[in-house]
Amino acid sequence: MKAVGYTQSLAINENDALIDVDIEKQSASGRDLLVKINAIAVNPVDYKIRQRVNPEAGTPKILGWDAVGEVVEIGADVSEFAVGDRVYYAGDLTRQGTNAEYQLVDERIVGHAPKTLSDSEAAALPLTTITAYELLFDHLALAQQQEKSDEVVLVVGAAGGVGSIMLQLLKTLTGATVIATASRQSSKDWVVSLGADYVVDHSKPLAQQIEALNIGQVTHVASLNNTGAYVEAFVEVMKPKGKLALIDDPESLDVSKLKQKSLSLHWEFMFTRSMFETDDMVEQSHLLNHVANLIDEGKVKTTVGKHLGKINAANLKKAHQILEEGSAIGKLVLEGF
Repeated sequence: MKAVGYTQSLAINENDALIDVDIEKQSASGRDLLVKINAIAVNPVDYKIRQRVNPEAGTPKILGWDAVGEVVEIGADVSEFAVGDRVYYAGDLTRQGTNAEYQLVDERIVGHAPKTLSDSEAAALPLTTITAYELLFDHLALAQQQEKSDEVVLVVGAAGGVGSIMLQLLKTLTGATVIATASRQSSKDWVVSLGADYVVDHSKPLAQQIEALNIGQVTHVASLNNTGAYVEAFVEVMKPKGKLALIDDPESLDVSKLKQKSLSLHWEFMFTRSMFETDDMVEQSHLLNHVANLIDEGKVKTTVGKHLGKINAANLKKAHQILEEGSAIGKLVLEGF
């Protein structure tokens, strides 16, 4: 089957940074589904692994952790899906990625794809949806309610893939007041369209801008990038006993700064459940189905930023380059081989 991978870790401008390859198609067993992939999205984790992980000699590494496709074969222990089902998922970091014609994936981390979205529109959602949902409701422990609450949530890096779905989940499922950070006008317009109540510029001191809003102290922070640079600002603006959750990998983080206000620190890594086959692994399937229903009810929309064409090495190299430059708004998607 066709796939896109790499055999050595190279800069994205190198010819062989990503290459078109042929690999063997596997068969489904146990709780696995074999999915024929129709569309994919690209995430920062793709280029980070390409930059840092050298494949085993002679074996191309297949990246990709966002897909929409059709179930073509099921394992003997599968109970929630059938051949012909249209599904969406982010997959498992320890297995072959989505940049291939077919992929095996455990049913417990798979959801039924939203009926009202095209394949490419739906492909934009799984990884960022899981990340945002787990961060908000598992780690920050925000209540899912319709009534207005006194919670004030600051989302740093709100215009990116995770932020774009997180803002919608906050406005649809919680009663919190939402502050988003953005610096470019296009990014500001984007986050407002997704539900941000206020926008502050992360290229300028945060505390002064947030205090000027006169809406009270921040109770929860979702830090989606550059966390190390903002820790002191978070401590300054946060209410005592507030919660801070992050997804990035700061080189250093002085957590002692959180002590005086008894702030709690949480790390969200959406691959934890699949990597360690946790007891609650199936919760990823449940949350994907929940969000698919919200989409079909018109309450949440896709976060596609740009469609880059067919799934091949040339187009995936473009996607990696855009993400490495940090210039993407919304998600980058590709469709068909």
